[in-house]
Amino acid sequence: MSSTDTDAPSRLRRGIGGPLLFAFILGDVLGAGVYALMGVLSERVGGMLWAPLLAALVLALLTAGSYAELVTKYPRAGGAAVFAERAFKNKLVSFLVGFCMLAAGVTSAAGLSIAFAGDYLQTFVDVPVVPVAILFLAVLAALNARGIRESMGANFVMTAIEVSGLVIVVVVVGVLLAGGGGDVSRVTQVPEGTGVATAILAGAIIAYYSFVGFETSANMIEEVKEPSKMYPRALFAALGAAGLVYVLVGLASSIALAPEELADSSGPLLAVVEASGVAIPSWLFSLIALIAVANGALLTMIMASRLTYGMAEQGLLPRALSRVLPGRQTPWVAILATTLVAMLLTLVGDLALLAETVVLLLLFVFLSANISVLVLRRDRVEHDHFRVRTFVPVLGIASCLLLLSQQSARVWVFGAVLLVVGVGLYFLARWARRRGERAQTASR
Repeated sequence: MSSTDTDAPSRLRRGIGGPLLFAFILGDVLGAGVYALMGVLSERVGGMLWAPLLAALVLALLTAGSYAELVTKYPRAGGAAVFAERAFKNKLVSFLVGFCMLAAGVTSAAGLSIAFAGDYLQTFVDVPVVPVAILFLAVLAALNARGIRESMGANFVMTAIEVSGLVIVVVVVGVLLAGGGGDVSRVTQVPEGTGVATAILAGAIIAYYSFVGFETSANMIEEVKEPSKMYPRALFAALGAAGLVYVLVGLASSIALAPEELADSSGPLLAVVEASGVAIPSWLFSLIALIAVANGALLTMIMASRLTYGMAEQGLLPRALSRVLPGRQTPWVAILATTLVAMLLTLVGDLALLAETVVLLLLFVFLSANISVLVLRRDRVEHDHFRVRTFVPVLGIASCLLLLSQQSARVWVFGAVLLVVGVGLYFLARWARRRGERAQTASR
């Protein structure tokens, strides 16, 4: 019987309660993607925007069920890498799962920093994108290093602001409907010549990106109070709330604007607000979008640094990455390393490629997590934990394979390059450890 204990000593401070954890997950899921998603989504599904969002929620909940069991069963920083290590007993597999998660995190942060420095910021000031993106990441690193409660407090405020922007979209379209405007019939229309099922599947692949983010919370578990009780409640409540908001925003968008108008706009939700005729200043909505992007980037960098710390604690990355600030108890070396990598990735400049690569990498992570649940059913722990029905991870595996089959060739190539780099780093670190061990043996 395993002795993993939810109260096992940790060098990280348990300062996150249920409300803060809920806000963390909700803020990460309700990220910047939805503010630009509707235009791209409308190209695939026409006015039936709500359907793929609902389908993507169901697919995300399958893997979330597996995470709820694994995280409460093994409540240690490291997330999917910890699960893979226990399930497959293979250091390389564990490293690759953790590296996929880590690469997805820093890639996502790089993309969000580019988005932050792009069109939304240009509304207020004309500045060069890449230097501002790098400066933006540096500010996030400073906040991350200051402390988890300070970071989570900032997230709580920013989450409230970005949710308010989505509420504005729903409310103003409600006002539009009450005044006799809008077209409700569009919510059941798909592009001409496209079947409903085909359109929903094509849209669900895009919509799935809006729900990734919940997995980052697994890397915060050592800092959560009463994780076995708090984590499942916060996880499912946050995903449910995000799904409800997304469906309402999808309905509102298609009622307010025709699909071709949404598709032509680089700021589709701003276009929806303007089409409603309600006097909401454009600069205000742009500011809300900026805050949403900043919040998503902050949460992603928190995850990446904690994952790096957890992998270093496991010996999968250099031990130096597990160093923490004595007073703040934050993993400062991991924060510095992940920030520098994210800064380098901003030089890629292709936001679409970065975003699609994030989804590809996370699907491998989710596939591993769903398989791990089934493999680890034989392992027993001494504390109570959440348990999901067996059919849930089985369906989760099928959903991951389905979505992987829909990825484009260029995304596979970029993802493969990142994985090759990861394998190289693994064997380099392994060689360095063995060399150090031989040197210690020779000096005795």
